[in-house]
Amino acid sequence: MGLREYRRKRDFKKTPEPSGKAAPRRRKGELLFVIQKHAASRLHYDFRLELDGVLKSWAVPKGPSLDPADKRLAMHVEDHPLEYGTFEGIIPKGEYGGGTVLLWDGGSWAPVGDPHQGYRAGNLKFVLKGEKLRGGWALVRIRGGRRGDEDGRSWLLIKERDAEARSGRAADIVELEPRSVATRRTLEEIAAAADRVWHSGRDDGKKATTPRKPAAPIRPAPARRSRGHAPVSVADVSGVHRAALPKFAPPQLATLVSQAPTGEAWLHELKYDGYRILARLDHGRATLLSRNGRDWTDKFPTIAEAVGHIPA
Repeated sequence: MGLREYRRKRDFKKTPEPSGKAAPRRRKGELLFVIQKHAASRLHYDFRLELDGVLKSWAVPKGPSLDPADKRLAMHVEDHPLEYGTFEGIIPKGEYGGGTVLLWDGGSWAPVGDPHQGYRAGNLKFVLKGEKLRGGWALVRIRGGRRGDEDGRSWLLIKERDAEARSGRAADIVELEPRSVATRRTLEEIAAAADRVWHSGRDDGKKATTPRKPAAPIRPAPARRSRGHAPVSVADVSGVHRAALPKFAPPQLATLVSQAPTGEAWLHELKYDGYRILARLDHGRATLLSRNGRDWTDKFPTIAEAVGHIPA
């Protein structure tokens, strides 16, 4: 499709949406995928996959489901620029798609087979590597289209049966994980802020309408001794020697195997969804790091403040 239709529908003097003149920074060789929760005239989820230098886009009214039995309608819409992959904010009322946009999920995707052939044939299979959606998925065009859909815009978004699939309430990921992966805000919080958030990952001197002020760095109070609890001392631990506090300590990660180990030497527990966060405390200043070493302190300010009070 290209970006001609995308640009035709928008007045970039009135909307903070990107015009598509610059691509976001990302790792070489990665293909971008993004899902935006969009409260326009009707609430829906915009599912986007990078292909041929643009974001191929589908509007999914009910959003994705982790249950392979749920075949979610996905209406193919105009291509969007790669810049749109980091957009979160408010499209002014009266403009095309006017309403609040929340960056619901994002990451990279890898095609299964030839993506161009799959896209043309209406059977595109791929693997997602996002914060909320992972594993195998498929976009399948409805043969013959729906009534009044001669151009074949009707597709189905389907989760593949794999280790990331779920059923029942656990499959309702849009209800279980409503917050933005960029700012951890809800759709209502973004709408109330009215700040025209525009995260482009670059600095070209251009600012969106009424830009949000950057959050101040979190500096928890210095560690203080709570009543009845003495500070932890390394002198109380045998075999310890002094060393510089590391900037980052890589956590132990899971290893994919064909089957779970057996025997009395093993204990097993259910895996609950969430984030693995490392806390670094240096003279009362707490830093929260993701398993990849990214600074997520501003995403969990209350936890950072609590860590700052640990008597260590």
